[in-house]
Amino acid sequence: MSTVGTIHYAKIENSDRLRRVLAVLSDGQPHSTMEIVRAAEVCAVNSAIAELRMNGIRIECRQVGRERFEYTLVEQLVTLTEPPPEAA
Repeated sequence: MSTVGTIHYAKIENSDRLRRVLAVLSDGQPHSTMEIVRAAEVCAVNSAIAELRMNGIRIECRQVGRERFEYTLVEQLVTLTEPPPEAA
């Protein structure tokens, strides 16, 4: 029997960073990694996407080039009570 580790992730209600990424994706359109980096002011987009998924948010990822990926919000299972803070 092997032991599988668990991912440590932020709860979206406590994370401005995750809420900014979700705000970018909330239009339901595909967004490149670079678009998300610039609009949400985050560095590790893949990690933020993994954390959003752990919070019950369905996000698809597709490769659109040799080293280019796009992310699309499919379904949001959580409701935020406050809007995300604006990226400075």
